[in-house]
This record gives sequence, structure tokens and C-alpha cells, in this order.
Amino acid sequence: MKAYRAAILRFDPAREAARSAIYEDDGLLVVGPDADGTQRVQAVGPYQDLRQRFAQVPVEHLPGRIIAPGFVDMHNHFPQTNVIGSPADGLLPWLEHYTFPEESRFSDPAYCAESAAFFIAELLRNGVTTALTFASSHPASVSALFDEALRRRLRLITGLCLMDRHAPPGVLNAASTDGRLDATQQSLIDSEILIQQWHGRDRLGYAITPRFAPSCSDAQLRGAGELAARYPDVWIQSHVAENRDEIEWARKLFPASASYLATYGDFGLLRRRAVYGHCIHFDDADRALMRDSGAAAAVCPSSNLFLGSGYFDFAAADRVGMAYGLASDVGGGTSFSPFHTMLAAYYVGRSGQGKPALSLSAQHLWWQHTAGAAQALGLAGMVGNLTPGCEADFVVLNPQATPLLARRTACANSLDELLFALIVLGDDRLVEKTVISQALLTIPAN
Repeated sequence: MKAYRAAILRFDPAREAARSAIYEDDGLLVVGPDADGTQRVQAVGPYQDLRQRFAQVPVEHLPGRIIAPGFVDMHNHFPQTNVIGSPADGLLPWLEHYTFPEESRFSDPAYCAESAAFFIAELLRNGVTTALTFASSHPASVSALFDEALRRRLRLITGLCLMDRHAPPGVLNAASTDGRLDATQQSLIDSEILIQQWHGRDRLGYAITPRFAPSCSDAQLRGAGELAARYPDVWIQSHVAENRDEIEWARKLFPASASYLATYGDFGLLRRRAVYGHCIHFDDADRALMRDSGAAAAVCPSSNLFLGSGYFDFAAADRVGMAYGLASDVGGGTSFSPFHTMLAAYYVGRSGQGKPALSLSAQHLWWQHTAGAAQALGLAGMVGNLTPGCEADFVVLNPQATPLLARRTACANSLDELLFALIVLGDDRLVEKTVISQALLTIPAN
């Protein structure tokens, strides 16, 4: 076992999200292996209360630092790292001019491996310890990403991007090399092979991944739903209701469905462990469908602001009881940093969307990117928190990382002020170390 002494932030699962934070100015976090060797939180609390009980355990003292749960990123795109910050008039032109040309390069296994190493390192450098991620439509991209996550011990969920129509040939799923199977059939076979190869291996999980309904034929969506029924413990991920042009397109392609979201339900793709990116242009019927099915929304505020897609309605989601958490959506999203994502979510709340503005509390924002996101993924009590039994994933934050941070945090008069200052002024420099299952990763100085 090993112990860490610092200020400690964690969340009480029994409290309302907006007031769930527990903060110890002088805390002790004790981690150690369970019966199967997984490093987990053994105890956490005030140093004075725990020091005698764990007197024989080596302690790493981290004065002036804050230990917090590792961040959970519910939606991002591994093949889009190189197109972050690309200008476009909106989602569909951005896909056409930047994303699809870049993703076509992921047919090359060497390019996949180099990109995966950078992508995983960037997640860790920014304090992300669990991620639900899109790969490309090429099986090599999935294997490369899983390989690198396994090497770095990141908890990662990904899958083969399913798209058999309405995209350039270089990003569509490919038919079998012998010509016996068309692209739709081969993509479903490849997905099942990858599930059997990777799902449940170490800290890895598989996600059945239709890119979005317009890019998939009825046959491919039906096959994805059949896979989901055969493998109920895998995840499902896709996009929905991000952009009004996209919604109109989907409605024309699937006129029998009650809504764009309902299309996924019609093919067996709405259930627990199904995560849909964006969910902006919803009505209460869609929100209730998400709630009743057990699916969750990955809220992507920096991407939605950047591409002009719209604003997620936090108040309506809470009123209906729809599950959600925060996500970077790199590369439509403009940063790997959870602090930038939380700040963008605050801006979205304050926008008002034609209604009274909503001031999301710092505790609620932080919860959405840690314990709340873990809950939405079906991983509550495993990641995203520092309660006993959680995997030992955490970040060490330096509130003096920049002169302005040091000045502002020194005069914070409450926990909410402190956390809000970190959100507003923080970035990758704030993350001094990322710890995954007690494998300490030292972040280089910026």
C-alpha cells in the first residue's frame, strides 16, 4: 500500500450533484491492491483521523497540492487530433473538408500507432484517466488505440466506426479482400472479432459505434443492434441531434421513426451503456426516451460552441431526469483540457438559450466530468471518484502552476470559489501528475 497526503477533493454519491463535493484541506488517500491485484482506494479522509491507522504505510507528502479524481471524457475522436482548430461553416462542411480526409489516413497501421501514442499521452497529460473514444472505420485504428491504452493502463472504451454510405470511399468500411462480403457484412464481422479480442481485457471496453444514423444503412444499423443484443455488457456510442441540417437529413432517411433519436431505438441501439454525443436539439419526448432506455448524453460544449451547433439544455435534462456527463469531443472540440470543457459548459449555461440563464456551480461542473460522467457510463463506484473501492486513478493539481492561478486561489474564500477559479484559469499546466492504478506518470513542465 501507499498513501498520499495533500488536500483531497472527492464526491459523495448520496448528495445532489451541485453540492456533492467533499474537500479535506489536509487529507490522506491510501491506495493498495485488492484480491485480483487491481490498485484501489483503501481509505480516504482527514489526515489526523487516518494517520495512526496507517502509520506503517509509506506516505508521499504533497504540500500545497490538490488530489482529485481522474477526469472521465465521455466522447472524443482519436483520428481527429490533427484537425483541431480547423475553420468551417458548420458540422457537415467541417466533416467534408477536414475530418474525412484526415480519417482516410488511418488505413495505415503505422500512422495509427503513431497517432495513438500521441493521443493517449495527451489525454493523460491533461488528467483524463477514462475515455469513451471514436476510432476510424479501419480495424487497424481500433487495435492501435487499444494497444496503446493497454500499454499506458488507461481505462479506454472504443470500437470500429460503422459507416457504409454517404461518405468518401477512404472513410467507408471496406468489403472483404476476397470480395465475398460487402462492406456492411464485413464491418459487422470485424466488430464482433474486435469485441472478442478486446472487450474486458485489463481496463478496456468495446463500444459498438455507428458514426451517426445517416452514415449507416438500415442493414448496418440492424446488424449493430443484433450485436448489442448478443453482447449486452459492451457499450454503444454514436451522435444525435447535433446540428439542424443533420437532423433534417436523418429524418428524410428514416421517416418511419418518431424522431432522429428514436431511429436508434428502432434498431435496438438505445439501452444502458449507450452514449450519444451532443443531444442538443431535443424535446422532452426525446429526453424521456433517453431516461427510460437508460442511455446517456455526452455533452460537448466546446465543440458545439466552435461549430455553432447549439446549446445543450442542462435545466431540461435535469428536469426530465436524463443522464449526462461532459466530453471534449476532440477534434470538433478545441482542447483536451477538462478545465476548458468545464468552462465552456459554464458559458453554455449562462447563455440562457432564450430562457433565464443557468449558473452551473463549480461542484456540479466538476462532478459532470468525473463522478457524474462515470455514472452515465455505468462505471459509478469504479472510476471518477476517490471513495473506497474506486480504482486508484487521480490527478495531482498544482494551484500555483501559473502566477495568476497562485494569486487567485490564495484569496479564494470558499470551496466553490477555489474550484471555480481552477476551472476558469486552469489548463494542462494545472495537472502536475496523473496517477493510474498507482503507476505514477510525471507530466513534463510546460
